[in-house]
Amino acid sequence: MISERENQILRIIVEEYIKTAKPVSSSHICKNIKCSSATVRNEMVYLEDLGYLEKNHFASGRIPSEKGYKYYVDNLMQPKNMTGEDMLKLQTIFKNQSLDLSDTIKKSIEIVSEITNYTSIVLGTNAKANRLKQVEIVPLEENKILTIVITDKGIVEHKNLYLPSTISTDDVRKTVELINKLVVGTPINEISEKLEYEVKPIIGKYVKQHEVLYNAFYDAFSEFTSSSNDVHFVGKNNFLKQPEFTNIEKVKEILSKFEDVSSIKEEENNGIHIYVGSESEITDDTSVVKTKYNVNGEEGTIAIVGPKRMEYDKVVSLLDYIKNHLGGGNE
Repeated sequence: MISERENQILRIIVEEYIKTAKPVSSSHICKNIKCSSATVRNEMVYLEDLGYLEKNHFASGRIPSEKGYKYYVDNLMQPKNMTGEDMLKLQTIFKNQSLDLSDTIKKSIEIVSEITNYTSIVLGTNAKANRLKQVEIVPLEENKILTIVITDKGIVEHKNLYLPSTISTDDVRKTVELINKLVVGTPINEISEKLEYEVKPIIGKYVKQHEVLYNAFYDAFSEFTSSSNDVHFVGKNNFLKQPEFTNIEKVKEILSKFEDVSSIKEEENNGIHIYVGSESEITDDTSVVKTKYNVNGEEGTIAIVGPKRMEYDKVVSLLDYIKNHLGGGNE
């Protein structure tokens, strides 16, 4: 059981170390609480024995351990009030009526990265959640058509298709009619399979140059499926700005983990969740704060990745603000 004074000392050490990245001495703690340096040193030794603090081998003083950070996050941390300037930056994004949900989220995490110097990630709507509602085409100049794919969740994707001049507009129209007839209502991530097994075998009966057209639409849908599982990173190199990541090999290890998106799993539950050190599934030196969003059925996860010495209170406040204001939430 940790006493009130030990809680106070641990909070001071965690928050000071987050701010300075330097081991915290007993003399610094004495400036903040009325206690003799001998008493503080004894308490620090006790907290170290419990595994909440670690000694730094290059300087006197203590630094938080992973267990110490977890205890701080679970028991001691208070969400930090956002500054008026930070709030204004985000409000400008949320009040911009011309932005769709995806752009609103991307622009708001860009601001979070700028404010915190951490890496922001958004894992967009899962493709399984979207079903094809309609495919439309708009003939442009010669050899070029604009394909528009619309889902039941209101996502609209455009893609320019370049087709040989020998292909008639009538054949393009017939292909689209066939796709709309057979594929509408299919989950986006199953469309490629449906095209392969239901459209491909019969398209030759209706369309002359069916191979070229089939391949063009198959590629367009494949691209749309991958973008529906969109992962957007902001500030990947922000780790280089943190004093504990001067080792370039360590940064390379983190960046390589980002290549495998499964290491930043989608958050299953509502609320804001903090994964410290080894819990982050990236490296023991990083922490991840994540939250799930759901706006009019469109779901995804926002994750902020930073050093274990992260300003957890600030990040939680920023994510909470974004979560509450997506889709025109409370002002």
